[in-house]
Amino acid sequence: MKRLIRTGLIAFAATVGMASSSAYAGCVLAGGESVMVTEDLAKFMAGQALKHSIENHGWTPRGVVRIKCDTSSVGLPHCTARQKACG
Repeated sequence: MKRLIRTGLIAFAATVGMASSSAYAGCVLAGGESVMVTEDLAKFMAGQALKHSIENHGWTPRGVVRIKCDTSSVGLPHCTARQKACG
């Protein structure tokens, strides 16, 4: 009986471990943002923030980087870079 319970617990732990690792292996929409003096600097820094975010999470970038900029909030260019990343 003790052996049956132990085997059941090990099987349950293995199933939960595999389920959580496969859920983590999915893809996300990673992002980075920046506010700088010029729009070119803001685009560059947003792209670098995105790159570092993807690398620090251990993800692999997929697809193209989409960058959107606006100046409506504080008058300075605010850019957001987004890219699909899988890990």
